[in-house]
Amino acid sequence: SEKAKDTSKSAKDVVKEGAASKGETKKTSWWTSPEFWGGLGAIAGWGMSGAAISDAINQGPEIISLNMTGVLIVYSSLFARWAYVVKPRNMLLCGCHVTNVIAQCNQMRRALDYKLEKGETEEVKDITMKAAATAAGAGAFVALGPTIQSMLVNANLGIVSTVAGADAGPFTVHFWAPMSKWLISGASFMDLDRPTDKISIAQYTALTLTGLFFSRYSLLVTPINYTLCSVNVALFGSSAWHLGRKINADYIADKPAAAPAAEEAASEEKVA
Repeated sequence: SEKAKDTSKSAKDVVKEGAASKGETKKTSWWTSPEFWGGLGAIAGWGMSGAAISDAINQGPEIISLNMTGVLIVYSSLFARWAYVVKPRNMLLCGCHVTNVIAQCNQMRRALDYKLEKGETEEVKDITMKAAATAAGAGAFVALGPTIQSMLVNANLGIVSTVAGADAGPFTVHFWAPMSKWLISGASFMDLDRPTDKISIAQYTALTLTGLFFSRYSLLVTPINYTLCSVNVALFGSSAWHLGRKINADYIADKPAAAPAAEEAASEEKVA
């Protein structure tokens, strides 16, 4: 009986030790927590949606960048899906991107209406045709993608088949969501000399924070997404550049001295 007690005690000890070790593995610090960084990324994403809504209420359509707005529509459409299928699932992020799609579509409508009012009909037609072609191409890829992927994987083409069947490969949203973010970074890099009066502080603050938070978050999700990490590093740099220029122009740089001219005009009025 004593041997049986010893055996039961040792078995209980083993179970407790196993449970304790599992508990230790589940504990994560803020630095290694995907929920923490995903939450920050979602908050920054909501800032982007809020920026679009705020600009629609408080800013005129002349400041809207059609290139950036179109890219943001594609970007948020893909990331809404990515946030839903990634592990752990991020519904807060998914919701913010759905909201951003709606908000950016409204911004696109405002910008196109403004151009039509100015008589720029040909430019509006060109933009509409490009948007339709992009949508058609995306639809065809979604419809035919699974068939093409299956053919490539089963063809045993070495690295081509491996890449085609990868968890974050080109036939998954884990690949195309980061690619859409490269479009945002590309749009920012192509527009580095954009006039500061046409830069939205709210929008570029949100983009800068998004790049910062997602650089870390992308390394903590399943599957790990190195492409998403690299693009967020680039997004952080390009957006921070624009944001810095805007803050410098509006709040730091010296304004043209208009006061002396005003004083001179006032003195002339007194003399008269």
